This record gives sequence, C-alpha cells and structure tokens, in this order.
Amino acid sequence: MTEHQRYMRESLRLAEEGFRCNETPVGAVVVKDETIVGRGRNQTEETGITIEHAEIVAIRDACINLAQKRLDGCSLYVTLEPCPMCAGAIILARFSRLFFGAYDLRAGATGTLYTITTDSRLNHQVETHGGVLDEECGELLRKFFEEKRL
Repeated sequence: MTEHQRYMRESLRLAEEGFRCNETPVGAVVVKDETIVGRGRNQTEETGITIEHAEIVAIRDACINLAQKRLDGCSLYVTLEPCPMCAGAIILARFSRLFFGAYDLRAGATGTLYTITTDSRLNHQVETHGGVLDEECGELLRKFFEEKRL
C-alpha cells in the first residue's frame, strides 16, 4: 500500500462514518510531514450548515491543531473531487498538494469541470492528483445514492 493509499483509506473511513450518519459520504484528511493533522467528513445534514463539506471541516481541524491559518507544506486527501467552494478554500489555505479519489462529473472543480487549483491566473496553485482509490471512493457514493433513491 502506498502512502497515498494509506491516507485515502483514512479519508474513506471518515466517509463511511458520514454514510452511517446519513451524510453524503465524503471524507478528508490533512497531512503534514507524514502525520495526519486534520480530519473531516461532510456534516451538512447534522449541522444544517451548507458549507460543512469534508474539506472545510478538515482544513478547520488542521488550522486549529497547527495553530496557523496557512497550510503550506501540507497535503489534502479527499474521497471526491472538490467543488468550487472547497477548491477555493484549498487555494486560500495554501496547500502544497491535493489528492482526490472519485472524479465529480457534476461539480468537480479541480480537473473535471474547472481547474481552479492549477489556474495560473490565481495567486497560488496546488499540485493536484486525481483517481487515488477512485473505484472504492466512487462505489461508496454510488451505494449511498442508490439507497437514497429507494
């Protein structure tokens, strides 16, 4: 198992926790120097707050744990390609790297519909890699939405 798979598996564990809480199953971890410093999963249903996406929760957790607002040198691992809001937050936090699992054909903003994290017109770019454990990440989402349709 590669280091990227290891961190994505932890993100998947968080996504599965969200699934059990009736949240869209997306999980994220922030890694600095091979240590997980932030964790998050979607919490929009629990909190009633639209912006409580996994990435935002993980970024907040990392900023608190590291006592800093910028996450230079950190990597973000998330089970689903970030939306435009989350891609913007990733830029503002100054992440060095982003790794995501499943591609989001409806709202993907880091390679599918938009390329926000690598847009040279912005003041910061993030090295971006998609498709890490994409089948497992995508399957969890498919299962969730199939159950919702029943």
